[in-house]
Order: sequence, then C-alpha cells, then structure tokens
Amino acid sequence: MPDVSLTFPDGSVRAYDAAATGADLANSISKSLAKKAIAYAVNGTVRDLSDPLGADGAVEIITRDDPRALELIRHDAAHVLAEAVQELWPGTQVTIGPVIENGFYYDFARDTPFTLDDLPVIEKKMREIIGRNKPFTKEVWTRERARQIFADKGESYKVELIDAIPEDQDLKIYAQGDWFDLCRGPHMASTGQVGTAFKLMKVAGAYWRGDSNNPMLTRIYGTAWADQAELDAYLHMLEEAEKRDHRRLGREMDLFHFQEEGPGVVFWHAKGWRMFQKLTAYMRRRLEGDYDEVNAPQVLDSSLWQTSGHWGWYKENMFAVQSADPKAEDQRVFALKPMNCPGHVMIFKHGLKSYRELPIRLAEFGTVHRYEPSGALHGLMRVRGFTQDDAHIFCTDEQMAAECLKINDLILSVYEHFGFHEIVVKLSTRPEKRVGSDALWDRAEAVMMDVLKQIEAQSGGRIKTGILEGEGAFYGPKFEYTLRDAIGREWQCGTTQVDFNLPERFGAFYIDSDSEKKQPVMIHRAICGSMERFLGILIENFAGHFPLWFAPVQVVVATITSDADDYAKSVVAKLRAAGLHAETDLRNEKINYKVREHSLAKVPVILVCGKREAEEESVNMRRLGSRDQSSLSLAEAIDTLSSEAVPPDLRG
Repeated sequence: MPDVSLTFPDGSVRAYDAAATGADLANSISKSLAKKAIAYAVNGTVRDLSDPLGADGAVEIITRDDPRALELIRHDAAHVLAEAVQELWPGTQVTIGPVIENGFYYDFARDTPFTLDDLPVIEKKMREIIGRNKPFTKEVWTRERARQIFADKGESYKVELIDAIPEDQDLKIYAQGDWFDLCRGPHMASTGQVGTAFKLMKVAGAYWRGDSNNPMLTRIYGTAWADQAELDAYLHMLEEAEKRDHRRLGREMDLFHFQEEGPGVVFWHAKGWRMFQKLTAYMRRRLEGDYDEVNAPQVLDSSLWQTSGHWGWYKENMFAVQSADPKAEDQRVFALKPMNCPGHVMIFKHGLKSYRELPIRLAEFGTVHRYEPSGALHGLMRVRGFTQDDAHIFCTDEQMAAECLKINDLILSVYEHFGFHEIVVKLSTRPEKRVGSDALWDRAEAVMMDVLKQIEAQSGGRIKTGILEGEGAFYGPKFEYTLRDAIGREWQCGTTQVDFNLPERFGAFYIDSDSEKKQPVMIHRAICGSMERFLGILIENFAGHFPLWFAPVQVVVATITSDADDYAKSVVAKLRAAGLHAETDLRNEKINYKVREHSLAKVPVILVCGKREAEEESVNMRRLGSRDQSSLSLAEAIDTLSSEAVPPDLRG
C-alpha cells in the first residue's frame, strides 16, 4: 500500500506504510512506548492498536495515563463484567453495557435477578479474567453469520440489536479469548490493561431499551479508574456525598419532605421555607435597581404555547389542564407554564417600546411545572414543580455584549457569596436543528465568543472557559456556568441564552431611532436555575453547616437548670431584636443531650445558660463542629453574632 504522512504531537512528520497498524507505529517510536500503548488516535479519533493507519493525519499514541484512556478502561471493564457473569451463570443473556459518567454498567437477562451478595463473587471472577491478559481481537461479520451465531447461543437480545444496526454500518465482533460480544469499539490491546482499580457498585432493575412494556433486566453498575489512588479518592467522595445527601439532611434538619400524593413537589417545613425565603430575599436584593420584578400567569391557553413553539417541541413535558366540569362554558385546553419566557414577552409587548427604554430587564421568581418520569425524580435536584430565578433582557443588538458581561458579573458574584470559587463557563454553539439565519448565528456567536474571552481575561485565569460544539439551544447560543462543590462534584447551574425565536414568533418589536419597527434581542438568564435544586446543592456543599447568615435556626439558647429559664427567654428576645433567628431549649434534659441534639440538627451556635450566667448576664458559646466553648458577656455575644449574620451582599 502507498505511504501515509503522519504528523506527531511535536510537529514532526514521518511517512509510514498505510497497512501498518497503531502497534507498528508505537514500536517504531520505542519499545517502551509500545509496552505502554493501549490505543492510538488519528485526527482525534481513537482507534484500536490493531487498526491500519490508512490515511494521512495527526497521530497520537494513547497510554493509560492519557485522560482518554479512562473511557477505554471502563468500556473494557464492562466487557470483562459480562464475560465474568456468563462464566459464573451460563445461560445469562448479555444485552448492552455502555460507559457512563464515572463508570459503566451492563444489563443482563436472567430468571433470578442479581443481588448485592453476588457482586464480590463477580469481582473475583473479573480479576481472574483480567489476570489472563487475553488480547482483544476484532472481526467484521456478515449480518447473517452474526444473527445465526447469537441465536444459536440463545442471545435473543443481541439478535434484536443486530437487526437494529443500519445496513451501511459494519457489524464488529470483539473477542477476549473465547468470549466475544457485539461492539462498535474501540478497545485496548488486552484485558490485562483494564487493571484492578475497579469496583462493582450496585444492582438495579432496568427495562429493555427503557420501555416499561419490555422485560425487566438486571443492571449491574461499576466504576473503574486508571489506578487505585483514583478509585480510593472516588469512593471517599461517594462516602462524603452520602453523608451530605440533601434528602438525609433535610430529614435531620426538619427542612422538607416528599410524599406520594404530591410526586415531584416539595412539602416545605418552616425551617426549610425560611431558607428558601432567605435565598429569594438575597436574590431580590441583588437585582434591585437593575431589574423590574414581574409575575406572569401560572396557567395560559395552549394557543400561546403553540405560538411559542413549546407545544410542538416540549408538549410531552407539560401539564395540560381543563375544567373538570364537562358542562363548563370554557372548555379550552390550558397548560401549567413550564417556563416564564412567553409570559415575559407578553409583558414586553404590552405598550409601545422605544429604543431609548432598552435594555428592559424583567425578572421573576416564577413557579413552573414540568413532567419528569417518576424514575428521574431525585429530592430537590429533580422535581416536577419548582421556582426559577428567571430573567429576560430585551435589548438592541449593540447592547448584547454589554448585557452578557453584566449578567456574568452578577452570576459570578452570587456564586462567590455562597462559597463557590471554582467556576467553568462554556459557550454552547449552534445545534444541527435550529431556527434563525446563519447570519444571525454568526453575529451572536461572534459576540459571545468575544465575551467569553473577556470573562477569562478579567478573572485573571481563575474562571476556566470552553466550547460545547453543537450544544446550543435551538433558538440561540448560550453560556453554561458550572460550579465545583466542596467535595469536587460539578453542578451546571447558571445560563445566559440568546434567543432569535420568541421575539419573532410573537412579533415583539421596539421603535428604533429611525421610527422603524425593529426586533429586539432577547436574552434569557438564570443564576440559581431551579431555586429548589440550588438549595439542594447548598445543603450538600455545606453538609448542613451553613454560614450563620443563611442558617434556618441561627442560635439555640439552652438551659442547664430551670433557674435560668427566664434569663434564657430574655436572651432570645434580645437576639431576635438584633435580627437573629433564635430559639430556646428549656426541656428538663441534661445539657450534653441538648447540645448533641442541636448539633445533629446543624444549629451553628448554642448558647448555654445556667444560674451563674443568669446572675452575670453572660452566656457560654459553643460553635457547631468545635468542642471549644467560650464565656462571653451577653452584649458581646449579641454584637459578635449579629455582625456575623449580616448577608454578604450587605456587608461594608
């Protein structure tokens, strides 16, 4: 075969026989590299080492310390899992086993579902298979051969998968020793390269192809990493995450609950609602002077959602409502709003707007409802009814960049106040299916790309940026803000989205300087996103140990003896007069019991009062998470705590 020209990461260019493989390439560089190689990439596409070079391009050898290796390790671990299960329980059918975030899973069809007790047995067998270090080999089979062989093995699910593969695609079979599977690849060179830094995590039921009309399969989840240190760090993070689970802390702190009669909606208790209101009050203060707060109707005629496009794009996620009385005069179909934007366009359209009035910024803490499958619901993180800290800016094209920067400054400032310092801002560009002309997209993306560069430059490199190709909304490009919490997890929260769609669909316009009608640029922005979800993130980030200004109960005044009850009541009265939320604990219990109970409820400060404190007008202060205690005069304690409890946006 003719030579191909390969460009290496250092910029050097060398010619190779096109029939040479990735393994040949690694060997030609060095024997040590060949031993460490697990795959190679041409023009960014990862390939098997056994694949021929084929054509010119930029080439890279991939080893296990390359970030791209992690997906290969997990992919191969899934195959090893499937082989282990079939060795241990012959007759079990394997279905699909993809790589997922932080790991992999495989779905199995078996009369007796797997249990957690089976996982150590499977892990032991997986280590045995990895120790055999069998090579991964690839063959392309005809459809007929593949169907026949899998049918003869009793693998009906694989036959169904084969039938679903388009005719123009190769049907690849990967073998590891005698065991083989239908797979697109790529894979590493051998099972030994999977390593032993893996763990099977849990079992769950899963319908075949996610359809409840299909048979229930057993799904085994696992995680795999490049080395033991990474696995240990991940498992430690999971332990921390379990301790911080907002659902657990919500019970312990008496913040909220869920129940079957209201699936996906929150029953806020007094303490949780107090936190919700603190968050809302904080956000209102941050918007004051720049935004006009509005409130659009909760229920609107479906015709409005048809005009907006949501009825066509989003109907399956919307709740439709109609009069329960079949004889009612109004039989129209209405919808609970899944978002606030169409209502804000209606408010903008009410009355003639001049270019002199722009930008117009409309904000709403609007309750919205979206249908989420019951299996997707997850505490405050995924609900059916929630509050969006939504805002929409109507501006001129020339004002767009300045508005995006202004939004960015607000978002970063809010996150900073809540203790989030590691932020990533990514620009999502035009998707394949979209509205608006290419010229509009070109202009919007150019402006937002320039803004993205300014965001990174202004932060001095503290804010990381990136591009998400093709991930924009159908109506315009957007910024996505991702924050990292105290244990390293990432949460996508804030967004800034440019919209070409709604102003055009609803005929929104303003009068420009030439007295002509002109369509405004509409910018959607959210900071918390879902207020409920943001609270869930805060609960887990702080593990319930909230800064004093945000805690639902800031101080508990607990008595040692009943002699101090009247004094404790007067202390609470003075604390409340100073703006603190304080409560008394006058129960006839030992003080250690009281301290332990309030510590479990994550009360930041406990003031202990006995007969001596009452006589001296002092208190004994204990801080959450500390065994130390200090004796202070009541006046000093109130001054210290009231100063600490000032929200960060109100501090001098």
